[in-house]
Amino acid sequence: MSEQVQRVDTLFLHESGDQYLVAARRGDQRLFRAKLEVTERDAGPRPGRFRVQDGSGEEPRSPDQFVDIARRADRIRISQQTSRRGREELRELLDAYQQDAKVVRTCRYCAGKGRYSPITSETAIEADGEYICQDCAIRELERELSFNGNVSGAAQDRLEELLLEEQNLERITGLLQGNLDPDLTKFDEVSATTDDIDPVPVADLDLHPGVKELLERRFDELLPVQSLAVENGLLDGDDQLVVSATATGKTLVGEMAGLHRLLSGKGKMLFLVPLVALANQKHEDFKDEYGDLANVTIRVGSSRIRDDGNAFDPSADIIVGTYEGIDHALRTGRDLGDVGSVVIDEVHTLKEDERGHRLDGLISRLKYYCEERAKQRRDYQGAQWVYLSATVGNPGELARGMNATLVEFEERPIPIERHLTFADGPEKPDIENKLVRREFDQESSKGYKGQTIIFTNSRRRCHEISRKLDYPSAAYHAGLDYGERKSVERRFGNQDLAAVVTTAALAAGVDFPASQVIFDTLAMGIEWLSVQEFEQMLGRAGRPDYHDRGKMYMLVEPDASYHASMEGSEEEVAFKLLKGEMENVVTHYDETAAVEETLANVTVGGTAAKRLNDRMLGDVPTKHALGKLVEYEFIDGLVPTELGRAVTTHFLDPKAAFMILDGVRKGKDPYGIVADLELRDDEY
Repeated sequence: MSEQVQRVDTLFLHESGDQYLVAARRGDQRLFRAKLEVTERDAGPRPGRFRVQDGSGEEPRSPDQFVDIARRADRIRISQQTSRRGREELRELLDAYQQDAKVVRTCRYCAGKGRYSPITSETAIEADGEYICQDCAIRELERELSFNGNVSGAAQDRLEELLLEEQNLERITGLLQGNLDPDLTKFDEVSATTDDIDPVPVADLDLHPGVKELLERRFDELLPVQSLAVENGLLDGDDQLVVSATATGKTLVGEMAGLHRLLSGKGKMLFLVPLVALANQKHEDFKDEYGDLANVTIRVGSSRIRDDGNAFDPSADIIVGTYEGIDHALRTGRDLGDVGSVVIDEVHTLKEDERGHRLDGLISRLKYYCEERAKQRRDYQGAQWVYLSATVGNPGELARGMNATLVEFEERPIPIERHLTFADGPEKPDIENKLVRREFDQESSKGYKGQTIIFTNSRRRCHEISRKLDYPSAAYHAGLDYGERKSVERRFGNQDLAAVVTTAALAAGVDFPASQVIFDTLAMGIEWLSVQEFEQMLGRAGRPDYHDRGKMYMLVEPDASYHASMEGSEEEVAFKLLKGEMENVVTHYDETAAVEETLANVTVGGTAAKRLNDRMLGDVPTKHALGKLVEYEFIDGLVPTELGRAVTTHFLDPKAAFMILDGVRKGKDPYGIVADLELRDDEY
C-alpha cells in the first residue's frame, strides 16, 4: 500500500457510528477501504486504530500511516452525511497535520459502503428523503422491478430514462403501481400535421344536383383528403385506393362517388365493411342521411336482420353489407342488379390471416359479377371501385395490385398524447376509473366533455370494467343486440356516458367521438394487436370538431400474456406498438385458404375460376387447390357438387368439412372425429 499511497488522488472520509470509513482513490480506481477510530488527546483529536480491509478480514495498520496517506493525497473530502460534530472532529484532526478537507455531497448508499461517489444537483436522485447517485438508483429500480416479475429490456430502458430525467426514485417505482402523473406516463406526443392542400369548394363540384345540395347543407368546402380524391378523378369514375388516418373524412369519398353514380343512373352503391356492428351503424346512418334520395338495405349474412325483421332487398339503391354477407349473395347466385360503385371500407383487412383471403376472393368474385353483367347489358358500364384504408406500409404496391389510383393523405387534425403506465390486471379498473373521471370532468374549448373508449379483449371484461366505473358507462360488444348497441351509441353521442368499454375486435371502426382511448389490454382476443390495429384504435382519440387534443393510455401488465400461444409479454408488445412501423398489406394463402377461395370461385365463375384466382392479390396455387377439391368430391370438372355448394355457401373450411363427412361415411365415433379435427388444428 505504501507504493499506492504516493499516488492517491482523493482520500474520502465518511462517519459510520463511532468510527469513520476511509476510501482512497486514484482516478477511477479504488485503492483500498479502511476504518479509522479517532482518539481524543490533550492536544486534540488524533488517529487511533486504523484497519485496512483485506478480503473478508481487516489488517491493523499504524495510525501514522493514515497521517502519511492524508499528507500525500491531492485532496481530502468529507461526506455531507457526516454529522456536524464528526466534520468538526475530522477537520481539527487534519488541521493538526496542516491538511485541508472539503465537505462534499455524496451518495449515501455508496458512502455507507466506503465508496466515494460525489453527486451534483444534475446527477443526484432523490430516494427515501435522501440523495443517491445514479448507479445506486438504477440498482434500486432493478431490485423493485424484480419484485414485479420479469420486465422486458425496453420497459427497463424506458424506466431508467425516466429516472434520470425526473431524479426521483419513488415517482418512477410508482409507475409500477399505476401512477397516473401525466408528466411521467407521457411517452410522447404525436403532433398535429396539416398538408398544404387547397380545399375544393362544394359549389364547384361536378356532382348530381341531389348530392350537391345535400353536401352544401353540411359544409362549404371539402376536407383535404376529399379534395385530393376529387382532383385525382373520383367524379370521373376512376378506381381509387384512399389511404388516410382515422377521422380525416375518407368515408365521404366513397359516399360521394357512390351517390353521384347512383343518381346519375349508373347503378347502385355497395358499401362493404368487415363487421356486423359497422354495417348496422352505416345502415342507420345512410337511412338518416340519404333516405330521402334512395332506399337503403343491409346484408350481413344469410339470415334476416333480427331486430326489425327487414329482409335483404337486392333491388335497393344502396346496399350496406359485411364482406361475408355480400359474398354469400354471390355464392348463392343472388342477382344484385346493376352495381355502379363498390366502396370497400377497412380494405387493409386483406392482410389478416382469417379474413384476408375471403376479402381478396370477394373482390375478385364481385368484379367478375360486374364484368359478366356488363357483357349482358349494353346500358350498364360496370362499377367504380373505391377502397378505403387506414395508413399501411405499402400503399403504392397495394394500389397497383388493385389497379387503382393512390390517394394518400397523412394528416392528423389534432395532437395526440401517448401515455404508458404499468399495472396488474386487478388494478387496471381502478386506474381506468381515475382516468375516466379526470377526462369527463374536463371540457374542451369547443364545449364538449372528455369521453373515453376503453378497449379490452373479452365481453366479460367489458362488463367487469364498466361496473367498476363511477361515472355513467356502458359495455359495448357483439353480444349485444342491435337495439342495445344503438342505444349505447346514442347515449355516448349525447354525452350521457363518460365511457364505453368495448372489445378491440368490434370497436376498431365504430364511430364514437371520444377524446381519450385506454388500452386495458393489448390483445385482440388471443392475439396481440398489430401496429395497424393499434394505430387505428389510437386514432379514435380526439376529433377536431369536438376536442383540442386526444389522449391515449396503455395500461401494461409486466410479463403478462393472455393465451399460451402468444409470443412475448405485454410490455414487450407495448414498446413494439409505440415504436413500430406500419405493416405491409399482403394476403397470404395456405392450403386451406387456397382451397376455400378456389371452391368459391368455381361456384361463382365456373370455367373462369382460374382467371378469378389469378387476379387476386395473393398468390393462389390453383392447380393444387383444384386437385384437393376433386379429391374431396366438392367439384366435378369445374362445377361444384351438391356437397361442394353446401360447403362454400356456409363458409366451411373444406378440409374440415371433408374430414367430418369422411368420418361419418366410415361410421366413425363423433368424438373421434372431433379429436381428429383438434389434432389437425394443432398442426397449423
